[in-house]
Amino acid sequence: MVDASLRAIKWYRSLATSRGRREAGAFLVEGDRAIKQIMGICPEGIIEIVAKEDVLPVYSRYKVRHVNEKQFRSISSTKTPQGLIAIVRTPQGIYSDILPENIGKRILLLEDIQDPGNVGTLIRTAAAFDYNGVILSEKCADPLSPKCAQASAGSILSLWLRRNAGYLALADKLDRAGYSIIVASLKAKGSPSLLNEKDMIILGLGNEVSGPSCKLIEMAKHTIKIEISREKAESLNVAACGAICIYLSSRAIQ
Repeated sequence: MVDASLRAIKWYRSLATSRGRREAGAFLVEGDRAIKQIMGICPEGIIEIVAKEDVLPVYSRYKVRHVNEKQFRSISSTKTPQGLIAIVRTPQGIYSDILPENIGKRILLLEDIQDPGNVGTLIRTAAAFDYNGVILSEKCADPLSPKCAQASAGSILSLWLRRNAGYLALADKLDRAGYSIIVASLKAKGSPSLLNEKDMIILGLGNEVSGPSCKLIEMAKHTIKIEISREKAESLNVAACGAICIYLSSRAIQ
């Protein structure tokens, strides 16, 4: 990596792209609250702080790059920049097809969910209810993109992540290891109460429009549907559906 004092502003801007993040081995987290969340989870993961003004003493342990208003806005991905950005190391193994050693009992599987806000919100919700990891298909929004990281509110390093084309192979490996794959689908008949009956689960959620694929449904031990008042709302947003399912599944391990 180039020394922070020598980096061009375009280097920071490049972290808004998938290629830039992979080449740099880093991503952006914006805002004081989200950065402090990262500091609490993985303080050594922060490489550098980019700021418009003097930073609080809590950030004194890190290298700080001061920029002007125009430069900061060119780096920030938000409409109302918060004045503080952290450059964070990419989590180890995120794009690999190898599961971590400590898998845990609760896994979220996201298939082709393309809205970065939905992906970030689901990661944040999973972390809040003690899920251990998230498997994402390659067509999912990149969890390290600025909008995903923003929506996760700094929870992005709270659990392990795996995003690749072999997501179903990972799910199959876990299935053979004793995990129950439970998929939420509008076409399902099963009750979400099934989430309370299994000790080790993979909760599967599909694309915002088309839902889970036939292959994922075929792999599922159970499919479930959240009943709603369809006279008032046709369906739930995938992030809302996921939040309900995550909460219900967490009740089983209290």
